Amino acid sequence: MPNRSAVEADLSEPGVPRSELVQSLSRGLAIIRAFDRDAASMTLSQVAARTGVSRAVARRFLHTLAHDGYVSTDGKYFRLTPRVLDLGFAYLSSLNIWDVAQPIMQEVVTSTGESCSASVLDGTEIVYVARVAAGRIMQVGLGIGSRLPAFCSSMGRVLLAACAPEQLDCFFRDAVLKPYTPRTIVQESTLRQELARVAQLGWAMVDEELETGLRSLSVPIRRRSGQVIAAMNVSCHAGACPADQTVAKCLPVLQAAADKIARSLPN
Repeated sequence: MPNRSAVEADLSEPGVPRSELVQSLSRGLAIIRAFDRDAASMTLSQVAARTGVSRAVARRFLHTLAHDGYVSTDGKYFRLTPRVLDLGFAYLSSLNIWDVAQPIMQEVVTSTGESCSASVLDGTEIVYVARVAAGRIMQVGLGIGSRLPAFCSSMGRVLLAACAPEQLDCFFRDAVLKPYTPRTIVQESTLRQELARVAQLGWAMVDEELETGLRSLSVPIRRRSGQVIAAMNVSCHAGACPADQTVAKCLPVLQAAADKIARSLPN
């Protein structure tokens, strides 16, 4: 009896009639999942071999994914694009965790007197998914919100510091590292060093790199498994106090709030 492909195996979940399953959808998802740390870039033949489908089937799905923006190709090699993160963002939005996070973020604002925001990574940018402004509450929709470049924002650096090496390589391949102020770090080697430092510290501060006069301090929001799913920050005027005082005042509050949000998340 011939071996079934990985796709066919996916279609044989116990208790689910085959008539209720859409094989083409399963194949498309299997092709997306075929790309990983060990195979960030593959030829058509490699994709077919990894998914257990014919070259003709793999070709049709890869061209469809490329047409929809989820895959890019140079004519020989295929790789995922940052647009696949939209799928994860939709899942994150569906959890309604920001309904839980909002009052906790309000506590941060009350304690620090500074605005508090949360964001997720989308390609080379961060997308704001929640925000509580100092002095008033402003709801931000769970769709596409305000965007900032990830490389020079504190939340972006927290999220990038949690990326796998191949994800980081893709980021630097696609990102435009331009100076927003005279203090903006735009050298890739220096940024990589800074991200390694952020990963070690567990928090990031960006001081007047995105906008003159703006200082931002961020921490990751993790699942109980340790996976980083979002970042949370406070932002303040850089001239209000020295940077070390901002850290002393705000970092413990942010870390406690991030832990509180994490405990409310599903495993």
